[in-house]
This record gives sequence, C-alpha cells and structure tokens, in this order.
Amino acid sequence: MEGIRKIIHVDMDAFYASVEQMDFPELKGKPVAVGGNMERGVVAAASYEARKFGVRSAMSGKMAALKCPQLIFVKPRFDRYKEISGQIREIFFEYTDLVEPLSLDEAFLDVTENKVNNPSATLIAQEIRDRIKKEVGLNASAGISYNKFLAKTASDLNKPNGQALILPKDAHDFLEKLPIERFFGIGKVTADKMKQLGIHNGRDLKEFSLQFLTKRFGKSGLHFFNIVRGIHLSEVQPNRIRKSLSAENTFEKDLSKESEWEEELAKIFEELTRRIERTGIKGRTVTLKIKYSDFTIQTRSKSYEQYPEMEVIWETAMELLQQEELKGSVRLLGLGLSNLNLTEEKTLFGKQLWLDFDPLSE
Repeated sequence: MEGIRKIIHVDMDAFYASVEQMDFPELKGKPVAVGGNMERGVVAAASYEARKFGVRSAMSGKMAALKCPQLIFVKPRFDRYKEISGQIREIFFEYTDLVEPLSLDEAFLDVTENKVNNPSATLIAQEIRDRIKKEVGLNASAGISYNKFLAKTASDLNKPNGQALILPKDAHDFLEKLPIERFFGIGKVTADKMKQLGIHNGRDLKEFSLQFLTKRFGKSGLHFFNIVRGIHLSEVQPNRIRKSLSAENTFEKDLSKESEWEEELAKIFEELTRRIERTGIKGRTVTLKIKYSDFTIQTRSKSYEQYPEMEVIWETAMELLQQEELKGSVRLLGLGLSNLNLTEEKTLFGKQLWLDFDPLSE
C-alpha cells in the first residue's frame, strides 16, 4: 500500500541486568537486580531470572529482597550502559538516519526508505537483532508495524529475544482483543480506572465516545480514542531535544487531605524514579506541579548546583509540597526534573543522540 510507513521498535531485553551478566559471567543464570539494596533504594532493572520471582523495576530493594531472598544486587554503571547503547545505535544508523531513541535501551527506526535497499522491515529487524547479538553480545526484541504505537506494542509480544509484525489489515482485530493494560501509554493507574468503567480490552474502549474519554481522561482521551483505531500519526523524530523528564497523575476524584497528597506524590515519585533509572538522565532542578479543582496550575521549583540523588529529589518533593498551604482540593500532581545532563553529552559517531519524552497522564 502506498504511503504506508515501515516502523521498527527495537527494545533490548533486560538491558542493564543483561550488560552486568555479560560483563560478569558469574552472574549469568542468576537473579540480578541493578540498583537498590536489601535495606533501601529502588530497583532500576531486573534480570529475567529475578522477574520470575516478581522482582520489577521501580520496586523497592527491600521488597525485591523479600520476593527473592537469593537476589544479587549490583550497582548501576551508567557509563557502561551508555557505551553499549552507543554501539547498538551505530548499527541502527547503518540502516536509516531516522532513529528516535526513547532511552538507552530502546528506539524507533523508520525504514520505509533505508540505506540497505531492503523492502522488508521484518528482515531488517531480524538482521539488526542478529548483529546486536553477534557484535555486542546481547539479545534484543523488535516490533514492526505501520506506526510507532503498534510497533512498540508488537515488540512486547514475543519477548525476550523475539519479534512480531502487525500488518495494517490485522491491526483492528489485534487492537480489539488487546488487554487494556497492554496498550502503550496506559499504565496501571489508568488501566484500573478504565476497568472500573468496564473497559477491559480494545473492543470495550472502542465503545466510548471521544467526548466521554476526553472528559474522563483529559487530553489523553484523544490519544486513547485514536490508538484503539490504529491511528498514531507521530513520526520518527531523531533530533528532538528533551528539556525535562516528568511524571504526573490526574486523579479520578479531587484530593483535599494532606495525607492523600503525600500518598499520591509517593506513587508519582516511584514512576519518575523508574524513568530516571531507565534513561540515565539527571536534572538539577526539581519541580512540583499542582493543578487545583478549578483548573488553575501552580508550580514550585528548587535547583541545585550538582545533580541531586534520588533521596534528595524525594526530600525536595516533600519540601515543595509543604512549602506553603495548598489553595484547595487537588486535581493533578506532577513531579519533574529540568536543567538536564543531556546538554553535557558528547556526540557519538557524529550524531547527537537526544532523548524525547511524552508525559503520560497516569
């Protein structure tokens, strides 16, 4: 079909943990957690052996140790992960210049027109995965489809070390059967809200009007309305500069108690932690975003000369929350970092690898 794009989403399998197991053979086949420890901290990544016990990224180290007593904690080595990520992206750029990194371990590639003159995106994805295994030593999974949303969804279908293709003719049936929590952009909180409305899969989601979804989920409602119909027009954009990294949540019911604000802010901090650990990004400015029930928005920020550690970010978030009395019931809370370390990154193989981020209203 003319005008149909060919998009590949490549996602490294348990990237941080796999690098550790590759560099330290004594860790192979064992449950490994990158980040955190038995007493404190947060898990940045878990090997597949650890995941069998229920260990996940963004989980507290203490909880991870309870789930898997034999868990081996290792300290993150972001310089090493960036080095490996650079090697992988060198491979990507041999096929196309349209590479959009999402984080150190995943990227979109538009291979509609490509440097190897191969009309098959499926064969290109297989070749890229084979080369990553041979030249870098790690496994990667891939998804192939006609837009970014479906390609990313497809890359999860046959993990680890697999790939999947979603053709235009199959997309609608696939999306109608897809469990709502498997939709990219719909996290646990939003999925739970949808299930309360009787939305358990794509077919259920399709029954709701754009007006209803926008009313219940804000600007994300349009995104949900489109993606369940296979519509996602965002192009692969290799040169967009990320200026901030954030996480936020629009609450189903406005919150008026301090204990509720603190509880929800803790959940948002956990999500921000996951994104920070996943990308390796640091920021010198911490910002708290507050949207009140009357839709007025207030932001409170604090900057540091050095990049603060996670414990300091959390302490700052609480400090900003308590800085002055909130003006009423709260509709949304958000927590983010700016003044990022990305501007200090050196260019790799002649190309600046900027990371892009689309905040999700979770």
